[in-house]
Amino acid sequence: MKASAFVYPWDVNGDPRAPDRIAGLGADQVTLASAYHSTRALTPRHPRHRIVTARHAAVLYPADGRWEGRTLRPHAAGDWAPGDAFGEAAGALAGAGLEVHTWVVLAHSSRLGEEHPETSVVNAYGDRYPWAPCIAQSGTRAYLVDLAAEAAVRPGACGTELESLGWYGLTHLHAHDKTGGVGLGDAGQYLMSLCFCASCREGYGGLGLDAGELAAAVRAALEPSWRGAPSDGGWAGVEKLLGDSTAAATRAWRDTTARTLQEAAVAAVRASAPEGFQVLLHADPVSYHCGADAGVDPAHVLSVADGVVVPCTGGVGMLTPFAEQGRSGAVLAANLTVVSGLGGSPGTLRRDARAAADLGANELRLYHAGLASDGDLEAVRGALAGL
Repeated sequence: MKASAFVYPWDVNGDPRAPDRIAGLGADQVTLASAYHSTRALTPRHPRHRIVTARHAAVLYPADGRWEGRTLRPHAAGDWAPGDAFGEAAGALAGAGLEVHTWVVLAHSSRLGEEHPETSVVNAYGDRYPWAPCIAQSGTRAYLVDLAAEAAVRPGACGTELESLGWYGLTHLHAHDKTGGVGLGDAGQYLMSLCFCASCREGYGGLGLDAGELAAAVRAALEPSWRGAPSDGGWAGVEKLLGDSTAAATRAWRDTTARTLQEAAVAAVRASAPEGFQVLLHADPVSYHCGADAGVDPAHVLSVADGVVVPCTGGVGMLTPFAEQGRSGAVLAANLTVVSGLGGSPGTLRRDARAAADLGANELRLYHAGLASDGDLEAVRGALAGL
């Protein structure tokens, strides 16, 4: 199976040993960040630093002239990835024999929400989620589509992986996050992720829903959860809380919004890319789910993109809905965390990869070559050698 390791430019730049070390894992390619959200990352082998703090979402290359005069525009990175950090790292990795694909984070940017709060998802209580741009807003959609095209098609890249190309909701790996005190469950997470900005209110209205009444219904449905009542799980729980027809209308609005954005972004990437450029989406096969692995309709997304990257660290079952589409030539990449400290299991990588292959996976993604310890990387090296 073809394997790709996730890498940040700051894992490579300034460390002359990094390209050969990554190539020595036995991976065929790297998925190298070109547009990324804020983070604090460990660099356990770098000769100049051990911690990199990326203070805001940024593009890791010099943005071009398409952004001149526009209100919504990407920001350059600071000292954690100066200049063309992506290009420098890509050149070094290609020199070690690795194929380079871009890793592009889209609808996930706290800086965008802080500078332009009107772009953020607004929940039924009126709270804004600055990390979560509302993908129904025309200005936000135009920004995300152009960012996808620019950040994906970098010199030397053979393909791209688009992350967060869909709805982002309440759940967010945020500094000092204190939102886990109440167990909302799948249904509660969906209700807390419904957006009530002006664009979404208009969208609900077009499907026969009064946005004010819907927000009140969401608040009433959530009230038992705040008092500690167990949450109903899955879509059946949403239908129980909102009623079948109301739940279906909200999902229709959100599904259509996400699908059309995915279509537009992939089309923009392909229009900017050379022939044969591969376009994959990080995806969850349950369309109402939110987050970095965007909820998608499996049949639809495989008709739009060349394939998907599917989270498999907790189990490989999410591969099945994509494999069931029988899409010839589609990439089904199983994404496995290989950092023990982040809940990964590099020691079982060979077994997990084989289980993924049994369910239709034809590629692997390894998260994350820069964050892993030496012991983790040695386990990865041994596992890949045995596949």
